[in-house]
Amino acid sequence: MEFSELIKTAKVENVLLSGPGVPAVKGTLCITSHHLLLSSQPGGDGEQGTVELWLLIRNVDAVEKSVQNLGWYQSARTNSSPRETRFASSSGTITLKCKDLRVLQLEIPGMEECLNIASSIEALSSVESVMMMYPFFYRPHSMKLEQGWHLYLPHHYYQQVVAETSAWRLSSVNRDFATCSTYPSAIIVPAIVDDEALRKIARFRQGGRFPVLSYYHKKNQTVMLRSGQPLMGPNKKRCQEDELLLKAALCGRVRGFVIDTRSAQAAKQARMTGGGSEPKAAYLGWKRLHRPLERGRPLQESFMKLVEACNDPSLGMDRWLSKLESSKWLSHVKAALSTACLAAQCMEREEACVLVHGAEGTDTTLLVTALAQVILDPDCRTLVGFQHLLEREWIQAGHPFHLRCAHSAYSHARLKQEAPVFLLFLDCVGQLGRQFPFSLEFSERLLLALFENSYASAYGTFLCNSEKERSLCKVKETTHSLWSWLNQPNQQKEYLNPLYSYNALVIWPSVEPQSLQLWQGLFLQWIRSSQYLDEAWAEIQRLVEGSKTPRTNGAAHSQRLLPH
Repeated sequence: MEFSELIKTAKVENVLLSGPGVPAVKGTLCITSHHLLLSSQPGGDGEQGTVELWLLIRNVDAVEKSVQNLGWYQSARTNSSPRETRFASSSGTITLKCKDLRVLQLEIPGMEECLNIASSIEALSSVESVMMMYPFFYRPHSMKLEQGWHLYLPHHYYQQVVAETSAWRLSSVNRDFATCSTYPSAIIVPAIVDDEALRKIARFRQGGRFPVLSYYHKKNQTVMLRSGQPLMGPNKKRCQEDELLLKAALCGRVRGFVIDTRSAQAAKQARMTGGGSEPKAAYLGWKRLHRPLERGRPLQESFMKLVEACNDPSLGMDRWLSKLESSKWLSHVKAALSTACLAAQCMEREEACVLVHGAEGTDTTLLVTALAQVILDPDCRTLVGFQHLLEREWIQAGHPFHLRCAHSAYSHARLKQEAPVFLLFLDCVGQLGRQFPFSLEFSERLLLALFENSYASAYGTFLCNSEKERSLCKVKETTHSLWSWLNQPNQQKEYLNPLYSYNALVIWPSVEPQSLQLWQGLFLQWIRSSQYLDEAWAEIQRLVEGSKTPRTNGAAHSQRLLPH
């Protein structure tokens, strides 16, 4: 397929661009294989136009078009045949609803041009082939392809764990992705469980996702594992190797907790279709706790309802509060934080091991394990540590970004695989940042950048659904890493929290309704101006950088991350 085949009209003059909170600008609209460009009209005397819009077409979630100002005329009669009827002075409006929640309008002279532009954008934004996406064509001069891809390899973390305890080992049983297609090539498991046993356990767990170590809590040597559900089925099938693995994971402790992110009823229904949960009789020492978290369609619909409410300027206070509540988005935030706190409490206060899973173990499971680590571990709250966490617990752990982030809140396509699970995680981290404004080294800007890049990006970090797929598509060899860009000194400075001070304590968030806030920086960012807030943060950063006050060791580390 050639991109040129999808572009019906490549250039249109006198196009008017407008959007909420921005002044309208008229200029020349151009469509390339991956971008929509609008340059304002030249100012005369040979002055070049200024680019006012540079939009990645993959960022377009929905295209709506309308044609207006129609006039009719008929050609003169030349014979007895009917007169030819044509449009005169026609124009059209295209509304682009973007995955980053922007809404833009293009007023285009000419009905045919309007329809062609809309058709071209729709075709280019829905290209399914990963290899045809922009990251495979993006070649900035300031970066090299190999930069960034080896910064946060999971086995580096696993090697640190192995150095801490002899009870765990690094296994290469999945080096060719044959044992589990959604796990990385290196995983960490109890030392007494050999690779042949792991292969048997993989056949007993959903998607081959056998229990692996997610986090090692150094303070009391407890561990958090994650997996897919056991495939017990209605006949209550057992797997001795699986039972041995979880017994070994306890490392001699009296008990552990299985946190199932499904309701008890959902888990029971899953058993009738081949799934299930760990029975207490077969898994001695493990207690099962059900903490249902929504995923899939209910979560996607909640996201869509919230965005719809935020974009409606006609709502009064009562109606706005009603719509906010009916979207249930903050209820999902509360549930996710509550479950992550439960996992953290089991490890920190009960000194127990934890296994987290739902069904596949690729969505709410990762949401809980990643959030629990941010709560427990101060290293995960640093800029570098948080990137390491994302790589280990989301990207390498097999969250299907290509499926979940195929569409955002505006799409008319209703695909079952879409769900803003990663966005929910970022929102929860933002809630932690607001409740503990000194404890996170990174700012809201980093969370916004991660949201935008997970849905549409120039970088290959969030491409595909698993490490196996990225390997087949040669993502690391042919695209740039987002981490390479974020860690450039000029960019890194933009994402640091100027108020950060190292906090070695566990941060326990409040999940009361009064404590949870709408993420205004995301959901309202295109609706209201952030000029004064940005100016205030810039002034805070200037004051902090100029301060001569002695800092703690952790804060000094933060200061070294700033460019000199």
